[in-house]
Amino acid sequence: MTSLRADAVVLDIEGTIGSLTHVRDVLFPYARRRLADWFGRHRDDPRLEALLHAVREEAGRPELDETGALALLVAWSDADVKAAPLKTVQGWIWAEGYAEGDLHGHVYSEVPSVLRRWRADGMRVFTYSSGSAKAQLDWFGHTAYGDLTGLLDDRFDLENAGPKNEPGSYRRISLMIGGSAVPPVFLSDTAYELDAAAAAGWTGVGVRRDDDPRGTEVPGHVTVTALDRLHLGPAPAATRAHDQTVGEVFFS
Repeated sequence: MTSLRADAVVLDIEGTIGSLTHVRDVLFPYARRRLADWFGRHRDDPRLEALLHAVREEAGRPELDETGALALLVAWSDADVKAAPLKTVQGWIWAEGYAEGDLHGHVYSEVPSVLRRWRADGMRVFTYSSGSAKAQLDWFGHTAYGDLTGLLDDRFDLENAGPKNEPGSYRRISLMIGGSAVPPVFLSDTAYELDAAAAAGWTGVGVRRDDDPRGTEVPGHVTVTALDRLHLGPAPAATRAHDQTVGEVFFS
């Protein structure tokens, strides 16, 4: 059992608190099959023009028309490119699937009770995923355990925080959530994300589920097999401070 103290915990989703295969085998193909249809049904939707602009910006190709942008989104999807415009439109498509009852958000069985315990202990709980903040909201709103969105304080993604392999993204989240002299704890199944968080002054904990084909350890990081294998307690009151302390702690 690993024990840590913190006022805030930030959770990766895919492979950490939700199934890796659910995302890759269910959600990604669902959105991929419906990309062209979504374009066709939303030609008068202002989101489409905003999406086209974002694709052109991401690709550095201002000449792209609608057909070219759609083809690029399809190519990004097939290559599992973590491009913000793709994540945005995937989230919109998934939202329709959740509303229609075609989709559900997967969380492991211990997750709801652990999140409730952390919240009862006064800790703030956030998610940070390459999936859009809206997609994260839909994921937690449609689980087999009911609507879990009330257990989360906020959600971060590639647009509001930045890439998960850059320390600056974690510093940006620190500023947004405020905090104390005790750094946030970040849980992820991916070493490069934990490395980036550690470079920003956070405490990283690897998560590898028993059925993960990559093995039982996240290289270079303390690793647990489930959230309930981590004893996370609130930081002592003496270490707590106002939001401005974050800059001193994480940028020193």
